[in-house]
Amino acid sequence: MTAIHPDIERADPNLVGHGHHRDAPGHGGGGPAPVRIVVGYGFWIFLLSDIVMFSCFFAAYAVLHGATAGGPTARQLFDLNTVQMETACLLASSFSCGLASLAAYAHYPIKFYSAMAVTFVLGTAFLALEGLEFAHLVSIGAGPQRSAFLSAFFSLVGCHGVHVTAGLLWLLTMMAQVFAKGFRPDILRRMMCFALFWHALDIIWVALFTVVYLLGVIS
Repeated sequence: MTAIHPDIERADPNLVGHGHHRDAPGHGGGGPAPVRIVVGYGFWIFLLSDIVMFSCFFAAYAVLHGATAGGPTARQLFDLNTVQMETACLLASSFSCGLASLAAYAHYPIKFYSAMAVTFVLGTAFLALEGLEFAHLVSIGAGPQRSAFLSAFFSLVGCHGVHVTAGLLWLLTMMAQVFAKGFRPDILRRMMCFALFWHALDIIWVALFTVVYLLGVIS
């Protein structure tokens, strides 16, 4: 073991800022954290900020869900059969996204592309069903301008739909990058961030399905 100068020992007892062989607690021998850890930590901060935004939409909906202005209520508008199909598509896409992540880390290109293609198809089916639901509501005069309740509903569900759309575009980008550059470490880090984003959207949808649709129909 390399000798440590007494002045350094007193000024920096954990040797955080010095490259000696003595391990610094939590710093892996005094070196910086791996890039994958740093990227994952930063992306979790982004996801938490996104969840804070969705929390504001949920809070607004909770306050305004009874402000129908004499118009139709959630129980009169929502069709759980359609919403259940949307939920099945999105949850299944989360499973296929997980398979794509495993295939990427194992460097199996065919399995990766297949799982990503299934994820894209399921995500597109979810958006198509949601678009049909929105079109039906607007056609019967239950658009976002009808009442505060419907404004909050379209804002919350629509914001989630925009995120799913962005996720599908990101998915196509990931497939193109793997095709062009292979399973490089930086590509795998981006794949990790995409998978976190997609799974977070599924979690938000489960909360949305429960709070907006199930409780709306029950009440």
